[in-house]
Amino acid sequence: MNKKFSKILDNKWWQEIAVISFSFTLYTLKNDWMLFSSVASILMGVFFYLILYMHAQFNRFFILPILFRKQRPLTYIFLTLLGVLLFSVVLYEITTLDMFSKCRLYQNSHQRSYAYQLASVLGTLVCILSPIIVFKFYRIHKKQTDETLLFNQMQLNALKGQLNPHFLFNTFNTLYGISLEFPDRTPDLIMKVSQLMRYQLDSSNKQCVSLEEELSFINSYIQLEKERVGYRCDITYDCKIDNENAYKVSPMLLIAFIENAFKHGTCAIENCFVRIFITVENGLLHLHVINSIPTKKTNVISTKIGLKNTIERLNLIYGKEYKLDIQDDNNTYIVDLKLQLKKFV
Repeated sequence: MNKKFSKILDNKWWQEIAVISFSFTLYTLKNDWMLFSSVASILMGVFFYLILYMHAQFNRFFILPILFRKQRPLTYIFLTLLGVLLFSVVLYEITTLDMFSKCRLYQNSHQRSYAYQLASVLGTLVCILSPIIVFKFYRIHKKQTDETLLFNQMQLNALKGQLNPHFLFNTFNTLYGISLEFPDRTPDLIMKVSQLMRYQLDSSNKQCVSLEEELSFINSYIQLEKERVGYRCDITYDCKIDNENAYKVSPMLLIAFIENAFKHGTCAIENCFVRIFITVENGLLHLHVINSIPTKKTNVISTKIGLKNTIERLNLIYGKEYKLDIQDDNNTYIVDLKLQLKKFV
């Protein structure tokens, strides 16, 4: 929605003007104002409209709260009908005054009847209150939506705040393991780790990044793991994307599943494997991660923060637009994620 139009729509004064314009237009059409030939007749018409408008505002501020705040519908209906009867009597008595005898408004006999005035009061009440109630619920819904978005954003920021140190801790553990086995390769690996950290810092304040950036980050991380355990672990990484630049994704959303596979799938000296497949077709991202579960595995310190936070982020950001299936059969651990990506505008 256009921001300027949205700003006007949210303004109570503009809403009030819209209600008056709508009801006044219907009132003029009902009374054939195009036949009015004098300024006096038009002023008389405005005078009658103001009486009808005052009745609607009286109902709005004094009777309608009984329905919305006190939730007493029967009392509201009774008082509304009473107000309609009283104001229609007032309007009928005004039309019988001599000062309105030459007014072209209400010239026909049926227009001067009490039934006609009753219908006018009731019809105008509906025409004025209906858009007012619609705007009221619009404001309530918008407020609730804004509060929900704000709360979700606070939750996302909290999750990111937990995830970033968690990833940093695991990455340094990886670097430490490599430095023990291959100290001569440590300087180059430190440079790769610094690149990972730079992406992590740059993306932490962003709602989304391009899919190309996220996949580049994932590829760098997998290359780092290959340096650490590639000599004893069969690592497969296959990525097929129809258009990397066309899609956006929440930063560091997929890495937890991949990191978890390396962390728990390579915690033994025996042969092991980690297989990662990523495909995107028509905006549907499919992440398929399989890792072996060693029969004799060393103790791995795990807080499960990364996986838990990632699932919470998926729920907050994508709602029902994703499907996650995790299987553990004691020999292999399988993660299957299908996620509908959004396009860059």
